[in-house]
Amino acid sequence: MGEMDGDDTVVIETTGLTKRYGSGVLAVSDLDLAVRRGEVYGFLGPNGAGKTTTLRMLVGLIRPTAGTARVLGQPPGVSGALGRIGSLIEAPAFYPYLSGRDNLRVVARFCGVAEERVDAALEEVGMRARGSDRFSTYSLGMRQRLGVAGALIKEPEVLILDEPTGGLDPQGVVEMRELIRSLGQRGRTVMLSSHLLGEVEQTCDRIGVIQTGRLVAEELRGRGGLLLRVEPVDRARQVLAEVVGADGVAESNGMFVLRADPARAAEINGRLVGAGLAVSELRPQERSLEEVFLQLTGGEHEVPPGVVPAPDVAAATPATPEPRR
Repeated sequence: MGEMDGDDTVVIETTGLTKRYGSGVLAVSDLDLAVRRGEVYGFLGPNGAGKTTTLRMLVGLIRPTAGTARVLGQPPGVSGALGRIGSLIEAPAFYPYLSGRDNLRVVARFCGVAEERVDAALEEVGMRARGSDRFSTYSLGMRQRLGVAGALIKEPEVLILDEPTGGLDPQGVVEMRELIRSLGQRGRTVMLSSHLLGEVEQTCDRIGVIQTGRLVAEELRGRGGLLLRVEPVDRARQVLAEVVGADGVAESNGMFVLRADPARAAEINGRLVGAGLAVSELRPQERSLEEVFLQLTGGEHEVPPGVVPAPDVAAATPATPEPRR
């Protein structure tokens, strides 16, 4: 995951962002989100949820029907901001009979960037050794990497990537995940869309879930509490009931399962040790992102612990699925 530097500056922000096609297709509805500087933000949702339409609005490819968006403090499409943003929306498009390097030279000229950046971008995505080969000979994973190289050629502050692992084989997914993680560790802000739970769970610092055009939850960590092994058990049960409440203590396979914020681990450990108990194990209980995601998008369950629901989720009006253009 990216190493966030503690900067709370918001670099991507939308307020009430809405996109309607024609009179009946509501692709994005009243979307509020904020991406902070230096984080890898995962934009997670099923196919047709509104992810691509949102990213297209953020880079100025389409205009919103209502609401506002700002990237690096400016409206989408403004030239001053575009020079600081790199994007890969849907599949990368390059000339098939040009080499990867020559394709990037075309991109560099179009962007007004020195050609010296071409090899640097190829190096950054691990493609320098294949830069002289024709694009038509590249595997799907290599084409995706070249697309990311094209997004990096301006040395952007913000990267916006649409389904960067779409269609890749397992090895390609792993390589792209490692690449995105490394980009986040170099101080860039990365926003990526995906419908793959494992991708965002292993890559992103923070996650927002979009369904039928609305943000239904944010800040997913999937944590359900704490797992604890401590002796003697009877006395530990009494102390834990005092600390987190009797309803917050359960037992499973010889361990206590606590319904408590993992941030309280040190406090709970201190109380137990102070009471003369022997703590041999104390760790967060992780809920899988799959469990959380299915609960949220199924619409039949309460929002799980550790998840911050977006405003007015209960009042959300279903939207028509997003057209992919």
